[in-house]
Amino acid sequence: MRQLIVRRLLQTVPLLFFVSVVCFFMIKLAPGDPVLSFVTPNMHAEDIERVRHNLGLDKPAYIQYFIWLKELLQGNFGYSLINHQPVLDQILERLPATAGLMGSAIALAVLLAIPLGLLAGANRNRWVDKLINFISYIGISVPLFWLAILMIYLFAIKLHWLPSMGMRTIGVESAADIFKHGILPCTVLAFGFLTSYVRYIRSSTIGQLKEEYVQIQYAFGASKTTVLFRHVMKHVLLPVITLLGMSMGDLVAGAIVTETVFSWPGIGSLGMTAVRGMDYPVIMGITLFSSLMLIIGNLAADILYSFVDPRIKLTR
Repeated sequence: MRQLIVRRLLQTVPLLFFVSVVCFFMIKLAPGDPVLSFVTPNMHAEDIERVRHNLGLDKPAYIQYFIWLKELLQGNFGYSLINHQPVLDQILERLPATAGLMGSAIALAVLLAIPLGLLAGANRNRWVDKLINFISYIGISVPLFWLAILMIYLFAIKLHWLPSMGMRTIGVESAADIFKHGILPCTVLAFGFLTSYVRYIRSSTIGQLKEEYVQIQYAFGASKTTVLFRHVMKHVLLPVITLLGMSMGDLVAGAIVTETVFSWPGIGSLGMTAVRGMDYPVIMGITLFSSLMLIIGNLAADILYSFVDPRIKLTR
C-alpha cells in the first residue's frame, strides 16, 4: 500500500505539468484579449501597448508559460490580471464556500442514492424501479441551470420561503442564515449527483443479487432487507467510492453554472469571472487545484477499495 501511494504521488508531477501545458495554450488559443478590460475610449494605441507590456502579454505564448511556471515552482501562483490580487489568496478565500456547498450536496446525494439504488435494483422492472428510473431520467435530462431558475421562481419569488441568491443576508452573521441560503443550491447540485449515483448503484445491485452468496443467505432464512443492507450494500459501495473519488475535483472547481445562478461566492463564480476577462493566472490556479484534488480523490478511492473489499488488497 505504501508503494502504491508513493508511486501515485510521483505520477502527480508529470500529470499536473501536462494539464498546465494544455490548459495554458487552450486559453491562449481562445478568442478574447484581457487587455480590453483596461481600455477606455480615450486611450491611444501607445497606451494600450504599454498596458500589454506591463502585464507581460506582449511576449510569445511559450515564454509567458515558462515565466508563469517559474513563479509557480517558487510557490507563487501569480496575480489576477483583473483585480491585481494574489491568485492563491483568492482561491483560499473562496474555498470554504465551495467546499461546504459541494461537500453537503455530495453527502446528501450519497445518503439518498444508496437506499434508492438498492430499492430499485431489488425490485427490478416493478413500479418502484420504474418510478426511480423515471426520476433519474428526468435528472439526467434536465439542465441544472434551468432547475435552479425554476426553484428560485417557486421557493424564493412565489412562496418567499428561501432567499434567491448570495450566501449571507446583509447585516446577519449566523450559521442558520448561511444554511438557509445554501438550501436551494445544495438541493440543485444534490439532485444532479443523485441521478447518476442511483443508476450506478442500481446496476451494481442487480449484478450482486445474482451472486451465490445471496442465494445462500436466503437459504439460511435471511430476509430481503437483511440481505440488501447487510451483505449486498458492502459490494455496491465500490462504484460509489469511484464516483466520490471523481467528485473530489468538484470540491475545488465547484459548480460554475449553479454558483453563478445563485450568486454563491465560491470558486466556481470566481472562475466564471476569470473566463470572461481572460484572466489566465486565475484560470490556471483553479485548474491545477481541481486537477490535484481529482488525483488525490482517485488515490483515496484506491485506498478505500482495500478496506471495503479485502480481495483487492490481496491481489495488489
